[in-house]
Formats: sequence, C-alpha cells, structure tokens
Amino acid sequence: MSAISILTLILAVLMLIVGGKAGLTAFFSAVFNFIILFITVILITGGLPPVWVAFFAGVCILAITIYMGNKDEKTANIAFKATLIVLIVMLILIIPMDHFAQIKGFANEQSEEIEAFDLLVGVNFEQLLIATTVLSTLGAIAEAAIAVASGLNELIEQRPTITLPEVFKSGKTIGFQIMGMTFNTLFFGMFGSDLALFILLYKLDADFSYYLNSKIFVKECLAVLYSAIAVIFVIWITTYLVGKKLNEKRAQIDK
Repeated sequence: MSAISILTLILAVLMLIVGGKAGLTAFFSAVFNFIILFITVILITGGLPPVWVAFFAGVCILAITIYMGNKDEKTANIAFKATLIVLIVMLILIIPMDHFAQIKGFANEQSEEIEAFDLLVGVNFEQLLIATTVLSTLGAIAEAAIAVASGLNELIEQRPTITLPEVFKSGKTIGFQIMGMTFNTLFFGMFGSDLALFILLYKLDADFSYYLNSKIFVKECLAVLYSAIAVIFVIWITTYLVGKKLNEKRAQIDK
C-alpha cells in the first residue's frame, strides 16, 4: 500500500470518528471533486476549450462542496449563488490579467525536468493557465461563502428582530476574520510549496528583481492575490444576498 493510500485511509477514518456522518459526507465530496478534476484533465487533453471546461468543472465542484457539506438548504442556496457570481467575476478579471502578465507555459527553472518531453501537446497554454487559476480559487470562495452565510443565518435565527444594517455589520465582522485567515493560509501555502526554489535562488545569489521576473514566483503570487480578491468579493455578495433574503421575507410577512 502506497503512502497516499495509507494517508487517505487515515483521513477517512478520522473524519468518520470526529464528524460522524457529516465527516464521511465531506470525505466523499472531496473524492467526487477529485474525480471531476481528473475528468477535467481528460477533457482538456482531448481538445475541448480549457476555460469552458474549467468553468463547468468549477460549477460542479462548488455544488458538491457546498451542498454535500451543509445540511441547511437555505444557507447552501445563498452560498452557491454567491460563489457562482464570484466565479464569473473572477473569470472576467483573470482572462485579461493573465494575458497581460505573460506567465503561461513552463518556467526556466523547470526546463531540466521537461527537456526530455515533447511540448507540442496541442493545448493552448494561455487558456490552460486561466483554467488553472480559476480552479485554484474555488476552495477559498466556497469556504468563505459557507462561513458567512451560516454565521448570518444563525444570527438571524437567534435575533429575529435584527435590522439590515446590523446584518451587514455582522457580515463585515465575520468576513474580516475569514479574510485574514484565508490570506495567511494561501500565502504560507505558496511559500511552503516553493521553499526549495527560494533556497536554490538564494544560493545562486539571485537578486530580488529575478524573483519579480520569475514565472513560478509571479504565477504563485497572482494565484494568492486572485484568491484573496475572490474571498473579498464573496463576503460582500453573500452578505448582500442574506440581507436581501431577509428583507424579502419580512416584506412577505407584512403583506
């Protein structure tokens, strides 16, 4: 049995012990998302447009993550709508920015690893970069949307007379906490994954301008920034949708 199989089994057991049925559901949602990503690779390799394949896969992943990880249908609906809106907004933002940054393809530091392979694979690397960037933001926006929607709905249930300004203020407070933690998680994840590269460049006496012009470094930094921006957008939109839903509900009651 490989190390990956052992760790996957340990993860499944721990999620079952700690979370019970909900933990097991979350584990299977991760498995389904992995299958979707694997199918995404096959479809892109088969010649389908990477951006549209990534968008469709992103919608599926968000639906699985949100609805399988949340029992409250009202909360899940709001979170799913918010993430879909942010997904479209980020796609509009990422396409021109990635084109302007010109970070498609492989970096010079990766040339030794791939020099034995044929790079004429028939895939548009710019579209592939956009697809990869879009998919990398999904986890952050889904987590933030669920946290904000769940927190605000719980607050509304505890305080039925809460005003809309108080809802927006609470959403802002929850969002600031999520935003700080998410940004730190993304930043340290990026730094940890490229630590060996940073050490190598330091040993080669590379100056800071080299980092700023390195494809790997710029690509990872942009991924962190995209995810942080997406989290900010999803906090605003989720809070707005919760407030709109509350306003509509009270308007129906008044009638």
